[in-house]
Amino acid sequence: MKKITFAVAVNNREILESNFMASPCFVGLDHPHQIVIQEGFSSASEAYNDAIEKSENDLIVFCHQDVLFPREWVLQLQQALTSLETTDPQWGVLGCYGETLNDNGRGYVYSPGRGILGTPSEPAQVQTLDEIVLVLRKSSGLRFDKQLPHYHFYGADICMAAASRGMKSYAISAFCIHNSQLNLILPGEFYECYRYFKRKWTKSLPIQTTCVRVTRFNARMYRRRISELFLRKEIAVARVKNGRDLLAELQVSYE
Repeated sequence: MKKITFAVAVNNREILESNFMASPCFVGLDHPHQIVIQEGFSSASEAYNDAIEKSENDLIVFCHQDVLFPREWVLQLQQALTSLETTDPQWGVLGCYGETLNDNGRGYVYSPGRGILGTPSEPAQVQTLDEIVLVLRKSSGLRFDKQLPHYHFYGADICMAAASRGMKSYAISAFCIHNSQLNLILPGEFYECYRYFKRKWTKSLPIQTTCVRVTRFNARMYRRRISELFLRKEIAVARVKNGRDLLAELQVSYE
């Protein structure tokens, strides 16, 4: 088993402890992996580029603080890596869920308000990956854009950066649980990141992300913003207080 560095950007220790740190692939096991907790950074890019420098291993998993990894997750990641050694040893970025340009999503993950998305399969090429889990190799030379502000679009951005170097991104069947709250109204920072991302990748449009389709005339983005004006509740689905309860509930479903 390859040693892995797990990098987590954290702004709430309680959420971290009841989710990521409660993951069965860590709890009660003498695992060989490095865990890098990143706090106090102004953006995901700043936090994760710093984590890359701290990483003792080539393989790095970047994830949200409210993600839980089942006991089998590392083995499933290794199976995906073994498959890619044959089909695409120069892969760029991996993740647990991503979007193709015109053929919907790929991957295998629990998403709040939507349930289990995807089914087990071989690694599937996607245009962009969701930020809940991103996997890359330190030796690939890929780095997060230090000019991208806040904590949005960094997953799509690094996938596009990989593509610009001729490297492909894949959604893999390593099932994880995202114990997040589902927000109907996105913060202003999301749209600030959208504008930066669109300017940067104008020549590559359209780009499909897991949140919105980025297009030349912003039709999908404006439609979403207009719909937010009529929403009365910001949160559609609340986070489960103890992530292990959610994991136990879903265990039967994904096995």
